[in-house]
Amino acid sequence: MADSPTWTAAPAAAEQARSVLAAAWSCAVTAEGGREEFVGAHSVAADGRVLLDVPEDSALIAAAICAPRGEPSAVLEFADVAPVPLRGRIRARLWLAGWFALADDRLVFTPTRVVLRQPAGAVVVDLAEFAAAAPDPLATAEARLLTHLADCHGDAVEKLTRLVDADSLHGAVRVRPLAVDRHGLTLRIERVRAHGDVRLPFHAPADDVTQLTERMHVLLTQASAASCPRAALQRQRDGEG
Repeated sequence: MADSPTWTAAPAAAEQARSVLAAAWSCAVTAEGGREEFVGAHSVAADGRVLLDVPEDSALIAAAICAPRGEPSAVLEFADVAPVPLRGRIRARLWLAGWFALADDRLVFTPTRVVLRQPAGAVVVDLAEFAAAAPDPLATAEARLLTHLADCHGDAVEKLTRLVDADSLHGAVRVRPLAVDRHGLTLRIERVRAHGDVRLPFHAPADDVTQLTERMHVLLTQASAASCPRAALQRQRDGEG
Protein backbone atom coordinates (compact mmCIF):
# COMPACT_ATOMS: atom_id res chain seq x y z
CA MET A 1 0.00 0.00 0.00
CA ALA A 2 1.13 3.55 -0.61
CA ASP A 3 2.37 5.68 2.24
CA SER A 4 -0.47 6.62 4.57
CA PRO A 5 -1.34 10.30 5.01
CA THR A 6 0.55 11.87 7.90
CA TRP A 7 -1.93 14.64 8.82
CA THR A 8 -4.23 13.07 11.38
CA ALA A 9 -5.79 16.10 13.05
CA ALA A 10 -9.57 16.43 13.24
CA PRO A 11 -11.62 19.55 13.95
CA ALA A 12 -11.90 20.49 17.60
CA ALA A 13 -15.35 20.42 19.19
CA ALA A 14 -15.64 24.21 19.14
CA GLU A 15 -14.79 24.33 15.43
CA GLN A 16 -17.28 21.56 14.70
CA ALA A 17 -19.99 23.43 16.61
CA ARG A 18 -19.31 26.64 14.68
CA SER A 19 -19.33 24.66 11.42
CA VAL A 20 -22.76 23.24 12.22
CA LEU A 21 -24.01 26.77 12.87
CA ALA A 22 -22.50 28.07 9.64
CA ALA A 23 -23.94 25.34 7.43
CA ALA A 24 -27.33 24.69 9.05
CA TRP A 25 -30.32 26.11 7.21
CA SER A 26 -32.92 25.69 9.93
CA CYS A 27 -33.17 25.75 13.70
CA ALA A 28 -35.68 25.03 16.43
CA VAL A 29 -36.12 27.35 19.40
CA THR A 30 -37.65 26.22 22.68
CA ALA A 31 -38.61 28.95 25.14
CA GLU A 32 -41.31 29.61 27.71
CA GLY A 33 -43.73 30.40 24.92
CA GLY A 34 -43.29 26.94 23.37
CA ARG A 35 -41.28 25.61 20.46
CA GLU A 36 -40.90 27.28 17.07
CA GLU A 37 -38.95 26.21 13.99
CA PHE A 38 -37.37 28.63 11.56
CA VAL A 39 -35.86 28.15 8.11
CA GLY A 40 -33.23 30.50 6.75
CA ALA A 41 -33.73 32.84 9.70
CA HIS A 42 -30.43 32.75 11.56
CA SER A 43 -26.96 34.16 11.11
CA VAL A 44 -23.95 34.03 13.40
CA ALA A 45 -21.88 36.88 14.80
CA ALA A 46 -18.10 36.60 15.03
CA ASP A 47 -18.30 35.85 18.75
CA GLY A 48 -20.81 33.00 18.33
CA ARG A 49 -24.00 34.88 19.19
CA VAL A 50 -26.92 33.80 17.02
CA LEU A 51 -29.01 36.47 15.29
CA LEU A 52 -32.60 35.47 14.51
CA ASP A 53 -34.94 37.22 12.08
CA VAL A 54 -38.38 35.98 13.13
CA PRO A 55 -41.93 37.00 12.17
CA GLU A 56 -43.52 39.83 14.12
CA ASP A 57 -46.17 37.46 15.46
CA SER A 58 -43.59 35.04 16.88
CA ALA A 59 -44.05 34.23 20.54
CA LEU A 60 -40.33 34.90 20.98
CA ILE A 61 -40.85 38.59 20.18
CA ALA A 62 -43.53 38.84 22.84
CA ALA A 63 -41.33 36.98 25.32
CA ALA A 64 -38.41 39.33 24.69
CA ILE A 65 -40.60 42.40 25.19
CA CYS A 66 -42.55 41.17 28.20
CA ALA A 67 -39.96 39.15 30.14
CA PRO A 68 -40.32 40.30 33.78
CA ARG A 69 -36.69 39.57 34.70
CA GLY A 70 -34.99 40.95 31.62
CA GLU A 71 -33.78 38.61 28.89
CA PRO A 72 -35.74 35.34 28.67
CA SER A 73 -33.97 32.00 28.36
CA ALA A 74 -34.22 29.58 25.45
CA VAL A 75 -32.60 26.57 23.83
CA LEU A 76 -31.64 26.55 20.16
CA GLU A 77 -31.25 23.23 18.35
CA PHE A 78 -29.46 22.67 15.05
CA ALA A 79 -29.11 19.42 13.10
CA ASP A 80 -26.10 18.59 10.97
CA VAL A 81 -27.58 16.59 8.08
CA ALA A 82 -25.44 14.77 5.52
CA PRO A 83 -26.12 16.23 2.06
CA VAL A 84 -25.74 12.83 0.38
CA PRO A 85 -28.63 10.36 0.76
CA LEU A 86 -27.46 7.54 3.01
CA ARG A 87 -28.44 5.64 6.12
CA GLY A 88 -28.41 7.71 9.30
CA ARG A 89 -28.13 11.18 7.75
CA ILE A 90 -28.02 13.10 11.06
CA ARG A 91 -24.30 13.47 11.65
CA ALA A 92 -24.57 15.68 14.74
CA ARG A 93 -26.91 17.82 16.79
CA LEU A 94 -25.99 21.10 18.40
CA TRP A 95 -27.80 22.64 21.37
CA LEU A 96 -27.24 26.20 22.57
CA ALA A 97 -28.78 27.19 25.90
CA GLY A 98 -28.79 30.84 26.89
CA TRP A 99 -30.79 34.05 26.80
CA PHE A 100 -32.02 36.36 24.10
CA ALA A 101 -32.96 39.99 23.68
CA LEU A 102 -34.58 42.12 21.01
CA ALA A 103 -32.21 44.44 19.13
CA ASP A 104 -32.83 46.26 15.85
CA ASP A 105 -35.96 44.23 15.09
CA ARG A 106 -34.27 40.86 15.49
CA LEU A 107 -33.43 38.54 18.33
CA VAL A 108 -29.87 38.28 19.60
CA PHE A 109 -29.20 34.98 21.36
CA THR A 110 -26.22 34.73 23.72
CA PRO A 111 -25.25 31.13 24.58
CA THR A 112 -24.31 30.17 28.12
CA ARG A 113 -23.98 26.43 27.42
CA VAL A 114 -23.04 24.65 24.18
CA VAL A 115 -23.47 20.91 23.69
CA LEU A 116 -22.43 19.01 20.58
CA ARG A 117 -23.73 15.47 20.20
CA GLN A 118 -22.27 13.07 17.65
CA PRO A 119 -22.55 9.28 17.27
CA ALA A 120 -19.53 8.88 19.56
CA GLY A 121 -21.27 10.84 22.33
CA ALA A 122 -21.97 14.34 23.60
CA VAL A 123 -19.43 16.96 24.63
CA VAL A 124 -19.90 20.28 26.40
CA VAL A 125 -18.01 22.90 24.41
CA ASP A 126 -16.01 25.48 26.33
CA LEU A 127 -17.70 28.86 25.90
CA ALA A 128 -14.46 30.79 25.40
CA GLU A 129 -13.29 28.32 22.78
CA PHE A 130 -16.69 28.47 21.08
CA ALA A 131 -16.60 32.27 20.95
CA ALA A 132 -13.07 32.31 19.55
CA ALA A 133 -13.50 29.47 17.03
CA ALA A 134 -14.19 29.87 13.34
CA PRO A 135 -16.16 27.41 11.21
CA ASP A 136 -14.29 25.01 8.98
CA PRO A 137 -13.40 26.88 5.76
CA LEU A 138 -15.18 24.21 3.71
CA ALA A 139 -18.35 24.13 5.84
CA THR A 140 -20.59 26.17 3.56
CA ALA A 141 -19.28 24.45 0.41
CA GLU A 142 -19.40 20.91 1.80
CA ALA A 143 -22.91 20.07 0.58
CA ARG A 144 -22.06 20.98 -3.02
CA LEU A 145 -18.70 19.21 -2.88
CA LEU A 146 -20.03 15.94 -1.44
CA THR A 147 -23.05 15.86 -3.74
CA HIS A 148 -20.80 16.30 -6.76
CA LEU A 149 -18.46 13.60 -5.53
CA ALA A 150 -21.31 11.14 -4.96
CA ASP A 151 -23.25 11.89 -8.15
CA CYS A 152 -20.44 12.36 -10.65
CA HIS A 153 -17.43 10.51 -9.29
CA GLY A 154 -18.66 7.21 -7.91
CA ASP A 155 -15.61 5.55 -9.45
CA ALA A 156 -13.37 7.80 -7.36
CA VAL A 157 -15.25 6.88 -4.17
CA GLU A 158 -14.84 3.20 -5.05
CA LYS A 159 -11.13 3.72 -5.67
CA LEU A 160 -10.71 5.44 -2.29
CA THR A 161 -11.87 2.26 -0.56
CA ARG A 162 -8.43 0.88 -1.39
CA LEU A 163 -7.17 3.06 1.47
CA VAL A 164 -9.61 1.43 3.90
CA ASP A 165 -8.65 -1.56 5.99
CA ALA A 166 -10.08 -4.73 4.45
CA ASP A 167 -11.83 -5.71 7.69
CA SER A 168 -13.78 -2.43 7.65
CA LEU A 169 -15.17 -3.33 4.23
CA HIS A 170 -16.34 -6.80 5.21
CA GLY A 171 -20.02 -7.14 4.28
CA ALA A 172 -20.14 -3.71 2.64
CA VAL A 173 -22.98 -3.21 0.17
CA ARG A 174 -22.43 0.51 -0.51
CA VAL A 175 -19.85 3.20 0.25
CA ARG A 176 -20.86 6.88 0.21
CA PRO A 177 -19.08 10.12 1.08
CA LEU A 178 -20.37 11.24 4.48
CA ALA A 179 -18.39 14.36 5.34
CA VAL A 180 -15.42 16.47 4.35
CA ASP A 181 -13.54 19.15 6.27
CA ARG A 182 -10.16 20.77 6.00
CA HIS A 183 -8.55 17.79 7.72
CA GLY A 184 -9.98 14.85 5.79
CA LEU A 185 -12.76 12.93 4.06
CA THR A 186 -15.11 10.55 5.87
CA LEU A 187 -16.75 7.62 4.10
CA ARG A 188 -19.92 5.86 5.24
CA ILE A 189 -19.68 2.08 4.77
CA GLU A 190 -23.15 0.57 4.67
CA ARG A 191 -23.85 -3.09 5.33
CA VAL A 192 -27.14 -4.97 5.19
CA ARG A 193 -28.08 -4.24 8.80
CA ALA A 194 -25.43 -1.83 10.02
CA HIS A 195 -23.01 0.86 8.94
CA GLY A 196 -19.69 2.34 9.98
CA ASP A 197 -17.57 5.35 9.15
CA VAL A 198 -13.94 5.52 8.04
CA ARG A 199 -11.90 8.70 7.94
CA LEU A 200 -9.24 9.35 5.31
CA PRO A 201 -7.03 12.18 6.62
CA PHE A 202 -5.33 14.60 4.25
CA HIS A 203 -1.54 14.96 4.32
CA ALA A 204 -2.04 18.66 5.16
CA PRO A 205 -5.09 20.82 5.95
CA ALA A 206 -7.07 22.34 3.09
CA ASP A 207 -8.10 25.93 3.62
CA ASP A 208 -10.09 26.35 0.40
CA VAL A 209 -11.60 24.37 -2.46
CA THR A 210 -8.44 24.62 -4.57
CA GLN A 211 -6.38 23.05 -1.80
CA LEU A 212 -9.09 20.44 -1.25
CA THR A 213 -8.85 19.42 -4.91
CA GLU A 214 -5.12 18.87 -4.50
CA ARG A 215 -5.61 16.86 -1.29
CA MET A 216 -8.18 14.65 -3.02
CA HIS A 217 -5.81 14.06 -5.93
CA VAL A 218 -3.15 12.92 -3.45
CA LEU A 219 -5.57 10.45 -1.86
CA LEU A 220 -6.58 9.10 -5.27
CA THR A 221 -2.93 8.70 -6.27
CA GLN A 222 -2.31 6.75 -3.08
CA ALA A 223 -5.40 4.66 -3.76
CA SER A 224 -4.25 3.90 -7.32
CA ALA A 225 -1.00 2.51 -5.92
CA ALA A 226 -2.76 0.43 -3.27
CA SER A 227 -4.11 -3.08 -3.60
CA CYS A 228 -7.87 -3.49 -3.66
CA PRO A 229 -9.15 -4.65 -0.22
CA ARG A 230 -12.30 -6.16 -1.73
CA ALA A 231 -10.19 -8.28 -4.03
CA ALA A 232 -8.04 -9.29 -1.08
CA LEU A 233 -11.14 -10.34 0.83
CA GLN A 234 -12.33 -12.39 -2.13
CA ARG A 235 -8.95 -14.11 -2.45
CA GLN A 236 -9.04 -14.86 1.27
CA ARG A 237 -12.53 -16.39 0.98
CA ASP A 238 -11.48 -18.40 -2.09
CA GLY A 239 -8.51 -19.76 -0.15
CA GLU A 240 -10.71 -20.73 2.76
CA GLY A 241 -13.03 -22.54 0.38
